[in-house]
Amino acid sequence: MMKIAVASENKMVTEHFGHCREFIIFDAENDQIIKAETITNPGHKPGFLPNFLADRGVNIIISGGMGKGAVEIFNERNIEVILGASGDAKAVAEAYLQGALKSTGSVCHEHQHHNECRE
Repeated sequence: MMKIAVASENKMVTEHFGHCREFIIFDAENDQIIKAETITNPGHKPGFLPNFLADRGVNIIISGGMGKGAVEIFNERNIEVILGASGDAKAVAEAYLQGALKSTGSVCHEHQHHNECRE
């Protein structure tokens, strides 16, 4: 069983991980999504969200962009980080399962310039 979390808003992948409205956590087995659960973002505090998701058994996090600190915590917790994603959250999770989604490694360096995460 694999758990894929997608940082999202209105079922679409968000640009910035920490400021997303919710996380959709997809449970996958044999490369098929078998369950989806939506969890409201409990709040953006440094270092909190990666551990919050890790404690829920998440194996992969998918987002548009993400700060370097969060990426490092996910790496420490052995969670794969996929950045540069966009579009429908479920379609993106399915693309990951089919091996069609690759991370662009888009890390946000300046939190105050969160509209520029696509550099």
